[in-house]
Amino acid sequence: MRNLLTKIITMLMLSCSIASYGQTDSIVQKNDSINNIALHEYNQKLAEVEQHRIADSIKKIELESQLLKLKTTDNFQKEELLQQLKSIEENEKSRIEDKKRHIDSLRNTAKGYPVFGVMKDTLFLVYSKIGASTPKERAINISRKIDKLYEDDFFKTDSILVVKSENTYDIVYGEIILMSISENDAIWYGRSMHELAQSFKESIKNSIVEAKNENSWLKIIVRIGLVLLVIAIAWGLIWLTGKGYSRLLLFINAKKDKWLKDLSYKDYTFLTAEQEMQVILFLIKIFRWFVYAILLYFTLPIIFSIFPFSRDWADALFQLIWSPFKGVLIAVWEYLPNLFSILVIYFVMKYVIRFVRYIFHEIEAEKLKISGFHADWAMPTYSIVKFLLYAFMFVLIFPYLPGSDSNIFKGVSVFIGVLFSLGSSSAIANMVAGLVITYMRPFKIGDRIKIGDVTGDVVEKTLLVTRIRTIKNEVITIPNSSVLNGNTTNYSSEAIEKGLIIHTTVTIGYDVPWKDMHQALIDAALRTNLILDEPKPFVLQTSLEDFYVAYQINAYTREAGKQALIYSNLHQNIQDICNERGIEILSPHYRAARDGNMTTIPADYLPNDYKAPSFNVKVETSNDK
Repeated sequence: MRNLLTKIITMLMLSCSIASYGQTDSIVQKNDSINNIALHEYNQKLAEVEQHRIADSIKKIELESQLLKLKTTDNFQKEELLQQLKSIEENEKSRIEDKKRHIDSLRNTAKGYPVFGVMKDTLFLVYSKIGASTPKERAINISRKIDKLYEDDFFKTDSILVVKSENTYDIVYGEIILMSISENDAIWYGRSMHELAQSFKESIKNSIVEAKNENSWLKIIVRIGLVLLVIAIAWGLIWLTGKGYSRLLLFINAKKDKWLKDLSYKDYTFLTAEQEMQVILFLIKIFRWFVYAILLYFTLPIIFSIFPFSRDWADALFQLIWSPFKGVLIAVWEYLPNLFSILVIYFVMKYVIRFVRYIFHEIEAEKLKISGFHADWAMPTYSIVKFLLYAFMFVLIFPYLPGSDSNIFKGVSVFIGVLFSLGSSSAIANMVAGLVITYMRPFKIGDRIKIGDVTGDVVEKTLLVTRIRTIKNEVITIPNSSVLNGNTTNYSSEAIEKGLIIHTTVTIGYDVPWKDMHQALIDAALRTNLILDEPKPFVLQTSLEDFYVAYQINAYTREAGKQALIYSNLHQNIQDICNERGIEILSPHYRAARDGNMTTIPADYLPNDYKAPSFNVKVETSNDK
């Protein structure tokens, strides 16, 4: 009985020690496994469950001791003790099931710590603690003990054994306990403690045996031979590639006159045969160096993989190329949903813009009429609406662009916006002026207009500038802001329906009757091509000066773009009519002494019996023309 009490007290002290260590270890484990909170919480709960298990074990020992002391006739009390033992066993089963459920919930998130073999390969993972040792500490200690066994020159594989202790299975080598397998370890791997201990023992033994075999002198000599063989094969492939490159060049040079012709379209030659040859040689050279790079890339990992200490180098070299390529493929795959969203937005907006264009084309063709909306506004308005729709589409697409939420992307966007705002103030002013001009409708393409000192036909009208071709075929570009700030004269807007009035002034002396002068000017206008008979030309006397009267002839025409020709013909006809009718057109302050000399009228216009005046008179006249 005293031994039983001593054992119970010892187990109670062990329980308190486990509880205290569990609390201390929870803090250490939190620091060691800061990124694995779930496993830390599990270990805390495990300490509590372990306390209950120890208490149940102590109680089970007491009950079994009492059961042994009972007499065979105490059946009732024996039945009661058996029921309590059965309850403890059911609690034990429930505890194990609870552990299993909790561990299953942690499998995808909990972090295990690897136990490394001699070759630095991972043998297995440690998830649970034992006593005061955290999973990380257990893994490090096991790896260290495996390395010590490898350094033992008298190592015997049969000496690694699995020994059952009170609550664990131990893997031992002589007096060294390599590791202990607890119930929690077995639950993590879903196996019994004995099976798991055997599996771990085989892994440790095989790791040590394989390391000793790999580092034997025979293996080293074989590996050196393999390295030399790989180098020889790689050098042979490089030599064959060089030879193939030289022969390919000779073959192409022999066939270039037959194969290569000038690449041209009509009179323009895109590439000559010689240029095509240079492109082909360049591509072949690039391909040769690509083959060299591929050979080198595959040769080095093969060489590194031969020796155990350099196998990590082979993996690193392979990952150097494969990881970016794999990353690109993964990024493309993960970006496919966003790309699909962008395509949907683009195609929806594309057909919306097509529908809007159709509507405005109908307005431009005057098939669809909207009150207050002119037909010539249709396409400029369509351009504005299209720009706004594309801007709206970009706003919708922007969040789906790769890297749109990065600070670099945002910084570049702000930088471009600042540059645009600082460098395009005048351009924006011209664009706004272009919009205003569009809806003011002061002119359209083909109109003869005058802006400032420039007169000509409108050949182009954009948001930024207006281009005018003068009668001398000079194309003058005027910023829209200047057009908006100045006066614009449109000669063509009323010419078709009402006619454009062209006019010119002639100054004639008071000695000519005004009726004769009116008729002469009207006849000269009617004789001029491109001047309309109806409405009839008319004459205005614009002033009565000291020496002359100013007569202005006004006539209608529908050819606003031919004013220079009409004015030239009109002036010629005025000269002819005046000369035919004996009307002199005198120069400003022209002084004539009428002393019998000939008049200024050409002789071809004078009658045969004409006689010069015999009186002597001085006349001063002035003519602005």
